[in-house]
Amino acid sequence: MNDTLQDLIASAAALTVGLALGWAVHSALVRRKRAREQRFFGLPDGSECVLVTHRDSTSAHWSIPRHDALALLGLASVVEICGAHPEVAPHDTGLQGFGARTEFCIGDPTAHRRLAAHLSNLLPGVTVLPGDESGADRGTFTIGGTAYRPEPGAVEYVLLARLTAGEGERPVFLAAGQRPVTHRAAVTHLVRNRARLARKYGAQGSFCLLLKVVNSQAYGPDVVELVADVTKAATSAPAGSRAAAKAAKEG
Repeated sequence: MNDTLQDLIASAAALTVGLALGWAVHSALVRRKRAREQRFFGLPDGSECVLVTHRDSTSAHWSIPRHDALALLGLASVVEICGAHPEVAPHDTGLQGFGARTEFCIGDPTAHRRLAAHLSNLLPGVTVLPGDESGADRGTFTIGGTAYRPEPGAVEYVLLARLTAGEGERPVFLAAGQRPVTHRAAVTHLVRNRARLARKYGAQGSFCLLLKVVNSQAYGPDVVELVADVTKAATSAPAGSRAAAKAAKEG
């Protein structure tokens, strides 16, 4: 066997070993990434989750509004990656409490019953105006004394939250927006930034982010800005409510 042949055999062997090691490292990284996502979303292999959305009021049968349906498609990819099983449920159907399984609750809190209940119980520092008879200021958020009014098609707001409460340790994800396009924008932000959010808040951490959707009339749900992390203000009851509760208790 001449030197050239020996060199070729040695090079082939080194290449094979390198490829095997590279594949092993890549597989390990993929498994670690998947495990992190499963912890963040509370979706271990074979688990169940529920996606709660609006009914389309323009349809004679139960159907999902367009932007909500597209948001659910974005979540479906995450659920599939985690190896979980989703159930889609309308907001006005009686469901079990929260914490037993992961829940994604998407919609307008002025019309979405379960979302409104979650805001009241889990985000007591957030108030949402139902609007007057003309619809003025409908959906305006007030958080920490600051009002965030929608300017339809120009500036609209949405809350994106991951919260844990109730029985069990599975999180509830909320996308509570002022218009349907904002729900989709919040879900897209969650899916695109899930690794960064998991690193920042931890696999079990709670957060509530106020996002601004800019010029949705031209850009749809694609231009989103983070206004603030409002977790502390949103999860704390307003001072007036705390004082009233204290007085009632003492009385």
